Amino acid sequence: MKHTTLATGLFVAALGLRLPAAAQTTAPVPAAPKALVLPEAPKGNGRLTGTVLDAATKKPVEFATVALLPLTGDTPIDGTVADEKGRFNLRGLAPGTYRLQLSFLGYAALTRDVTVTSGATDLGTLTLAATAQQLGDVTVTGEKETVEVKPDRIVYNADRDLTNKGGVAADVLRKVPLLNVDLDGNVQLRGSSNIRVLINNKPSSILAGNLADALKQLPADQIASVEVITTPGAKYDGEGTAGIVNIILKKNNLQGVNGSVGAAAGNRSSNGNFSLNVRRGKIGVNTSASSYLYYSPSASNARRTDFGGSPDNVVSTLNQDGSGDNIGGGGFGRVTLDYDPAKNHNLTVGFSGNLNRNNSESDQTNDFVSRVRPADNELFTRATNYEYQSHSFDLNGTYTRTFEGQPRREWSVLGQHSRNRNQQPYSLDQYDGYTATGLPNYRESSDNLSRNLETTLQTDYVHPIGDKRSVELGAKTILRRVLSDYQIDTLRGENGAFLRDNLRSNRFDYDQNVAAAYATYGFPLSKKLNSRVGGRLERTDIIGRFQQNDVTRFTSGYTSLLPNANISYTRKPGNTLRLAYSRRIQRPQIFYLNPYENRVDKFNISRGNPTLDPEFTDSYELNYSTFVKGSVLNFSLFTRQTNNAIEAVRTQNLDITTTSYDNIARNRSYGGSVFGSFKPTTKWEVSGSSTFTYVVLRSGFLNTSNEGLIFNINANSTYKFTKSLSAQFFGGINSSRVQLQGRAAAWNWYSIGIKKTILKEKGDLTLNADNFLSARRDLNSRVSTPFFELEQHNYIALRGVRLAFGYRFGKIENAPPKPRRSIRNDDTKAGETQGQQ
Repeated sequence: MKHTTLATGLFVAALGLRLPAAAQTTAPVPAAPKALVLPEAPKGNGRLTGTVLDAATKKPVEFATVALLPLTGDTPIDGTVADEKGRFNLRGLAPGTYRLQLSFLGYAALTRDVTVTSGATDLGTLTLAATAQQLGDVTVTGEKETVEVKPDRIVYNADRDLTNKGGVAADVLRKVPLLNVDLDGNVQLRGSSNIRVLINNKPSSILAGNLADALKQLPADQIASVEVITTPGAKYDGEGTAGIVNIILKKNNLQGVNGSVGAAAGNRSSNGNFSLNVRRGKIGVNTSASSYLYYSPSASNARRTDFGGSPDNVVSTLNQDGSGDNIGGGGFGRVTLDYDPAKNHNLTVGFSGNLNRNNSESDQTNDFVSRVRPADNELFTRATNYEYQSHSFDLNGTYTRTFEGQPRREWSVLGQHSRNRNQQPYSLDQYDGYTATGLPNYRESSDNLSRNLETTLQTDYVHPIGDKRSVELGAKTILRRVLSDYQIDTLRGENGAFLRDNLRSNRFDYDQNVAAAYATYGFPLSKKLNSRVGGRLERTDIIGRFQQNDVTRFTSGYTSLLPNANISYTRKPGNTLRLAYSRRIQRPQIFYLNPYENRVDKFNISRGNPTLDPEFTDSYELNYSTFVKGSVLNFSLFTRQTNNAIEAVRTQNLDITTTSYDNIARNRSYGGSVFGSFKPTTKWEVSGSSTFTYVVLRSGFLNTSNEGLIFNINANSTYKFTKSLSAQFFGGINSSRVQLQGRAAAWNWYSIGIKKTILKEKGDLTLNADNFLSARRDLNSRVSTPFFELEQHNYIALRGVRLAFGYRFGKIENAPPKPRRSIRNDDTKAGETQGQQ
């Protein structure tokens, strides 16, 4: 669907001011004139088509300005703006020879002679090079805006934000408009955690388990950009009721041999990274690797008050104080091979994998006082050693077929196999009193193994109908095999042998098969009105079983029809109004399904629910984008309703609180968001966004409800002092979050960075500081039920300082563009950090 937010303003400005065919600069964009009068163009039946791509990334240059000029003179005869896929179409041209000029902000203009016949002339792919200068053997390209607004998504260009240097993926996502990432790394989009996170448009095994932990494993230096899609179309899997977050990793498609090395050291984390890219003719290889270390001290306090029928009748209290250290590290690597066996044919094979190890040691003092049964009073300390080991890999392949003379026609076949294996053993010793000294009176150890295997096959076909209509068709199957094998051994007293606790030990196997087909039709309703409608049909079959009790074996199957539609109206150049609707599904992932009981804290037990059903959400969004005097503004109103919502449920049995999950709620959200980006001067860029959402949560099963306003506001600013020295600031404020049985803490985040280019502009040195005004934050939450109240405080170390160095090497040349397709398994509900649902 076409959208002319930014580029139409550029196009009108370019034509109205009659710019010469010369390289553009990064000066402020002039305002569009109120009226535009073009000379009368010779009429005929000729037509010019083509696709504009970035010479380095091979991605479409969305909304590039296309102007048709005479052989002499710079007054445009005709012109247009490329669509979101970089395609353009000039019609009604008289046969003859002309000059075609392509341009866009931040790119050197391209001008070439073209011959128009009495029929259609397809120019194929045309590339624009970013405004660049040659620095020895390395080409450094011009810069894009930090945040870009596109027709169906917002794009945050992470490689433009120098405060990301040396950080992790969670640091990057905090700065993305519309997203809210709390201090534990849990991600929300417009107040909802029901999102699907992809890497390079594909699911990744690194994200198969706890999303918050996974985002700490992916280095920020490998991330090129992050896309936020709030109303995905039918080609996307139906999962992710609030939307999709797509993390794009850096990749180099230029001819030659080139690469980079980097390292960062800080008080909370350190990492190193390396990339090497080789492309010769039809074959290209991209490789990258990184390693990381992190350290995080913590402290916590919790107070629970138990009621005997009413809040006025307190029957017991529990106070818990804890502290600990968390140390971890690992590595992430990937390699991609591109091969063009013939014209219009491309084959891509990729492999990525990661390893992660984590060790956490903590002491927690527990003081339980019963007012009705003094004999139940307990005072003890537990020393726990928790280990986490994971390794995962993804292997994928893609074949893409394009068609000569039909630039919008494309067919692709994709396949992927992923494997994720986690081991989470722990051991604990319990001591009487306030300290972990003497001999333990109780000991416990656990071996907890989880494994996720996933195989995906997919095919997509795009067929153009005329110049402005198109049909997209596709089919997909996903085969998932999930395993959770948990064994608990205990020892009471000071001596003896550990014994298996059979009531808490088992093996759970879970198979989920999804088959889907989709169709989308895009068409114009008028010159200014465009529409796109689609639907996705998905069939899900589930088998679950426990090894020790086959009676609990269960099966389930359901078919889901997920329609979507959008319509856009371009009132005038630079102003577009878009209305969109989508129905999405949220299948629970292993984090919510795993029945393993975590009893490290004997008073607070957590476990999953293997019988969870999926959620369904209907979303409506009204979006308006405008381009005013070099500034981009985007306004959105939205509403969502989720039926059969999965929520955390906390129940009380004597002195034990159990947290699990169930389909017990109906959630409604109403809200609005605003994003703006502008340049007060040629050296200063400022952007900011805010989202306000009113959340209503109701559960008839628990006979409870909760509602309230949540919001987040952030700002980002970059200033270039000189060609080699720049600074950047980011800050965000986030309100407390509404939960069915309470609220989670409000929090804020800020960072500042200074970057200096060195070594003849082949290297850069960056100093970053995060939350430097305070050493730690109190991430608190409150849970209220008719049976108990729980107030928790988690004190998290946030002050961080890191120094990063990067160096680029090699020689690059322009390479021909290639089409790309990717798998998107955006159909499952990922988990959050325990205790912060």
